[in-house]
Amino acid sequence: MRRNILVLGAGFGGLSTVRELQKHVAPHDKITLVDRSDSQVQGLSLLWLLRGWRALDQVQLVPTKDALGRAEHVLAEVEQLDLAARQVRTSQGEFPYDALVVALGAELNTGAVPGLDEALTAGVAAHYYTPEAAVDAHTKLKGVTSGKVVFLVTRIPFKCPAAPYEGAMLTSDLLTETGVRDNVSVDVYTPEPQPMPVAGPVVGQGVVQMLQSQKIGFHPGRQVASVDAASREVVFEDGERVSFDLLVFIPPHQAPAPVKEAALSPAGWIPVDAGTLGTMVDGVWALGDVASITLANGKPLPKAAVFAKGQAEAVAAGVARHLGYEQAPEPHFSGDGHCYLEIGAHLAAKGEGNFYHPDGPKIELSEPSEELHRAKELEEQQWLSEWTTGKHDA
Repeated sequence: MRRNILVLGAGFGGLSTVRELQKHVAPHDKITLVDRSDSQVQGLSLLWLLRGWRALDQVQLVPTKDALGRAEHVLAEVEQLDLAARQVRTSQGEFPYDALVVALGAELNTGAVPGLDEALTAGVAAHYYTPEAAVDAHTKLKGVTSGKVVFLVTRIPFKCPAAPYEGAMLTSDLLTETGVRDNVSVDVYTPEPQPMPVAGPVVGQGVVQMLQSQKIGFHPGRQVASVDAASREVVFEDGERVSFDLLVFIPPHQAPAPVKEAALSPAGWIPVDAGTLGTMVDGVWALGDVASITLANGKPLPKAAVFAKGQAEAVAAGVARHLGYEQAPEPHFSGDGHCYLEIGAHLAAKGEGNFYHPDGPKIELSEPSEELHRAKELEEQQWLSEWTTGKHDA
């Protein structure tokens, strides 16, 4: 009997799950991948679009039929998760499932901060969390000759914990290249107590030192209330107003509407088992940015592509065993992960370790080097190659 496996979202988590599933389930089982778009851009490439080291056509990926294997790729908007009826309603009709994998990621909601959309429309603000936005941010930064560039983390959580700090340092690098760095102040404001707080105080202090070495101001514990586009000011909840000539912000993130409406948690994100990525609903898994995992220190597992790729192995094994393929391995995600930290001048540091340690994440931050920047480039190119040629690393 053919079973229907439905994977929602064709980002890192969804694509990796589709690949892993084909190792464990029979050819007669149907694997359907649903996403609103047929293209994808890696998060790490967005930073290089911001810096000007990549063009859009170099980073956009459309998975080929050969790469997708026997999975069917359906272009459709996910509209409703009907978990009771075990079906998903989309703009292309309803899809029943025997196993459901939710990898819909996180959505951006710039309207969550009053005045932010007005600042975008006025051309005094930018972000780099979509390919087009990152290109726009690069153009705006290239036009800066003096004044104040403010990097603002608007809300927590957000994808890629290092992104605000990488963005600020790559901006400093760009302004140095254009010859105006001495005329421009660069500052980061965030509600976080330190950079990348889940990684611990040593890593956080290491990032602060990197910022200080580039004369970038760091202002923790600052929660934005609104943005005044007319006066070019960020207004914080304590009443302080900080002026800017260009505001570069990390947009507010939220769970996708169909996920929030499924009411799996008050926050909208989907709570999952840390090892198996199974949800409270039988036959349903979630991974990547849409999933919620609380670590031993009480902090959430960061939203990062490296975790989505690792989690896909556990999800695929869990789906296979749920469908009766007992030869599939026991599902287990270890919590291992890494994150490159771009600092400019084609140098990168790397934070790496285990996030599931019972005493809290054990993460070490390496010294920046050209070698690590090249390693990050290699990861980018390998992913692009895998999903265009169909040849995947073992």
